[in-house]
Amino acid sequence: MMTADGTTADGTGDGTTGDGTSADVANDLEPGADLGAADLSEVPDSQTPAIWKPTTGTSWQWQLTGTLDGSIDVAVYDIDLFDHDAATIAALQTAGRRVICYFSAGSYEDWRPDKDAFPSSVVGKPLVGWDGEWWLDVRAEEVRAAMKKRLDLAREKGCNAVEPDNVDVHQNDNGFGLTRDDLLSYNRFLVAEAHARGLSIGLKNALDLAAELEPEYDWALNEECLAYDECTLLKPFITANKAVFHVEYVDAPADAPAKKSAVCGDPTIVGFSTLIKTWELDAFRLSCD
Repeated sequence: MMTADGTTADGTGDGTTGDGTSADVANDLEPGADLGAADLSEVPDSQTPAIWKPTTGTSWQWQLTGTLDGSIDVAVYDIDLFDHDAATIAALQTAGRRVICYFSAGSYEDWRPDKDAFPSSVVGKPLVGWDGEWWLDVRAEEVRAAMKKRLDLAREKGCNAVEPDNVDVHQNDNGFGLTRDDLLSYNRFLVAEAHARGLSIGLKNALDLAAELEPEYDWALNEECLAYDECTLLKPFITANKAVFHVEYVDAPADAPAKKSAVCGDPTIVGFSTLIKTWELDAFRLSCD
């Protein structure tokens, strides 16, 4: 995720009621609905669910902080993997939505329940502007093992897809001297492991890798490519009829209408699913649609 100063990192927030379920979403459940995610651990690869591949123009909402608002009429919700339980995800799906589950794949976060899976040897320099986060050595087996468990959790909760953040570690002062090739390898690892679990997966930012990785990823999610004049780097996804979920940020909701007027007609984002959001990534949204 990207901060107001352009630093990439992730967002946090409880996003739930006390029992981990959004009241707004839980109200959508049908009486007697089966809320448990299917156990696919013993299902042969040939029987895993078909991987969802959203197409260009797919409507969406991205909310990582605050109480989840499940009332928005969109095809896709992107929410935090750890902050929501299987019942919340099932409720969104009962209402006709696909659910993308967010987690950071490239940073150590000291508040996550699986933080002890990361030994100090794989934790590098801090993410500038993001308290409690440090870059990870994504070459390390310990990191990859932890990410497999996060993908297992996404499958167990019933997520349709995953959004692994911070997969551009090589573009940052990470403390390990990671290279572009290291991140190509890591991204391919994530794609293979997600697909093995029947999960769709999107490329988050990392635009220098987009053309090479587009054939392997199912969709893309980008922050601020217009602000940095980089949106053309995502054209391979549009050409392949793969969704590009795109956000441009404002400091306050009051700034959103002017931002919409400035960006939504830009020819470089034709086919994108563009939202105007605040940096908090709460429920507020203004869509270019």
